[in-house]
Amino acid sequence: MEEKKLDVNAIIGFVLIFGILLFWFYLNQPTPEELEAQKQATEQAAEASPEGGEPLQPLNRIPEPVSYPGDSLAQAAYATQVGAFAYTTAQEGVTRLENDLLYLEVSNRGGQIIEARMKQFVTYDSVPVYLVKDGNALFNLQLAMRDNRLLQTRDLYFEPSMTMEGENQVLSMRAKAGPDSYLEYRYTLKPGEYLLDFDVRSQGLSTILNPAQSALLDWQLRGIRHNKSVVYGNRYTRLTYRHEGDDISKLSEGGDDEDTESEVRWISFRQHFFSSILATDEPFPTVDLSSKNLVEEESKEVQFTKEFGARTPLELVGGELSKSMYWYYGPTDVDVLETYDDLALADSIPYGWGIFGWINRYIFTPFFSFLSSFLPYGIAIVVMTIIVRIVMSPVTYKSYLSQAKMKVLKPEITEINETHKDNAMKRQQETMKLYNKAGVSPLSGCVPALLQLPIFYALFMFFPTSFSLRQKSFLWADDLSSYDTIAQLPFAIPFYGDHVSLFPILASIAIFFYMMMTTGQTMQVQQPGMPNMKFIMYLSPLLMLFFFNNYASGLSLYYFVSNLITIGIMLVIKNVILDEDKIHAQIQEQKKKPRKENRFQRKMREMMEEAESQKKSGKRS
Repeated sequence: MEEKKLDVNAIIGFVLIFGILLFWFYLNQPTPEELEAQKQATEQAAEASPEGGEPLQPLNRIPEPVSYPGDSLAQAAYATQVGAFAYTTAQEGVTRLENDLLYLEVSNRGGQIIEARMKQFVTYDSVPVYLVKDGNALFNLQLAMRDNRLLQTRDLYFEPSMTMEGENQVLSMRAKAGPDSYLEYRYTLKPGEYLLDFDVRSQGLSTILNPAQSALLDWQLRGIRHNKSVVYGNRYTRLTYRHEGDDISKLSEGGDDEDTESEVRWISFRQHFFSSILATDEPFPTVDLSSKNLVEEESKEVQFTKEFGARTPLELVGGELSKSMYWYYGPTDVDVLETYDDLALADSIPYGWGIFGWINRYIFTPFFSFLSSFLPYGIAIVVMTIIVRIVMSPVTYKSYLSQAKMKVLKPEITEINETHKDNAMKRQQETMKLYNKAGVSPLSGCVPALLQLPIFYALFMFFPTSFSLRQKSFLWADDLSSYDTIAQLPFAIPFYGDHVSLFPILASIAIFFYMMMTTGQTMQVQQPGMPNMKFIMYLSPLLMLFFFNNYASGLSLYYFVSNLITIGIMLVIKNVILDEDKIHAQIQEQKKKPRKENRFQRKMREMMEEAESQKKSGKRS
């Protein structure tokens, strides 16, 4: 009976995960009104865009700016409309910044980054990894003028100037209001870095800008798909931010969400294995954050995952604007992010919450890095699994010992059930007395399950988010961070997909045999009213098969190997270590000893006796 409780807890975990997945699918379904609104917004954006692509629209709380033509013939009209910044003579054009890791394009219009490409990584279909491309991002400052106009910098033209400071590339983008008055964006890119210094400052604009109103920084980005499964990639695409010291918070990963936070140090628009991060040494005093889910279902046509937004005021000092920040465009890789330890960017990696995340970050991540430094990645997973199961083998032993004790008590439990088959209360009382005399606790089987939960959850988060596994092959799997495919289906099965993955099948078979071993003993001592363990024995592998078909093959490999090892350990314990005759003799000796009730047992007995007394009184009346 103890083992049954252990298995129920384990299966409840799978059922809850599966239920949450279904709930996500339900929440993500847009209404017809939302679809129509999105369609109209897309058409309007395409008509208003002078540079092609599909630029993001400004957030609702920012007044809609006027879109100006970008060709040289319209410069006179443009200069009249922007007033004080008519001194700028720049036209359409881009300036390139690049090092050995990162390629960037900065547009004269808006002075913003319009392309960010990883030079050492490609997507699942061998296309370069872009974080910014074709108008999927927007950086804008809203400036309040003394004449009460609101000016959007995304519509200003900036003059570029490239210089070298040692080995660093420095790009100055200036929107000029006069020979010595301007708004400047200053980008500094260092060799071998994914992090750029980004400074915003003004000079000589105190007579133009309204000193009573802050500038409003607006950053938006639509996450580009990088994964074979857009649903799977979207699950780990999320807005994360550090605020109020060292607090790390996130917006919803499965639906639309928004929040307002204070003292924000950095904002991460994570796109699974790659991140766009805006950071600052001096916290933003308050930030409005938003996340909109763009994925309805699995599809090869969907190209964007989520739409993120962040808006924060930048205060003027002496009528001028000055703010130092950082842009990070790069992999969500702990080895890279920890090089920027002063900004704590590694905290943006989704290790998991609480003790689970601590185990993942400080035990499994460095341990796996050590193994994979001299072993192929698939073999490193197998070796780590073997070591984890060996370390957890005492827990497995305790679990099986508890199960063996319950098996020895089965004849006496059966006798109690037959003797008091018409009196459930009495049957429960006598069963508890037997447990107390034998020194057996029905709850002892739950303890091993609780001890394994942190390991289970930590590994559940480790494999899908471990950057080191990305595009690493093993056997038939070409990418351990994504699903493996042994057959492509001509149709899609709901919740399963349009492909067949072998590692989840192997893991499901291993779980089935494990369940047969454990529930086989459990069903022998099953109590009336308890769950049908035979049904659960078949349900668990089925859930594994469906849920993990689109998951990281490295995770399925772990569960397959883990269950094989667990089965082997249990066979050794059963056939070599434990002797049921000796256990029976020990229990009989234990029953002869006087045993004092603890407070919990006494309270339970008194409650049962009181309930039995009330039941008898009710029958007499």
